[in-house]
Amino acid sequence: MRFLSIFIFLINLHAQNNAVFDCTKIFEQRKDELIIELERLDEQEQSLNALKEATDALLAKKENALNKKESELKRIKEEIDSQKKKNEKILAQNKEILKEIKEAKNEKVAAIYSKMKPAIAAGIFTKMTTQQATDLLITLKPKILGQILAKMNPDKASEITLKLSSIKESTDK
Repeated sequence: MRFLSIFIFLINLHAQNNAVFDCTKIFEQRKDELIIELERLDEQEQSLNALKEATDALLAKKENALNKKESELKRIKEEIDSQKKKNEKILAQNKEILKEIKEAKNEKVAAIYSKMKPAIAAGIFTKMTTQQATDLLITLKPKILGQILAKMNPDKASEITLKLSSIKESTDK
């Protein structure tokens, strides 16, 4: 019986060795599969990192280009604003010069008509349009204006008087 128990023991031991050997073999195969999978995942991670770096570099390049464009547009806008201010200043100066020229012209014209005889001046103003006559007559002194209107055709004098009064009313407001 002792022999039989030793025999069973040996068979059990042999079965356990085969089971241990089979497990080790399975673990080795699985280990190789896991190593291959880890290498594949590592390659994918490297590819992903390379793609991320390339994307980040492209994004940085685009942002830099955008910032340059924004700076350029800001500079151009500032130039335009500066030029606009200069143009407005020149326009204001030109308007002032034009106003002075008109005043000087009107003073000369007024001086010319003031020195004329009222009958001759009335004849000239009668041939002008009502607006032209009004623009010139308004520059004259009231006494001379009255003398010229007295020598004019009554209808024309009436039209000019109405225009003069409407101009006076609009300047009073």
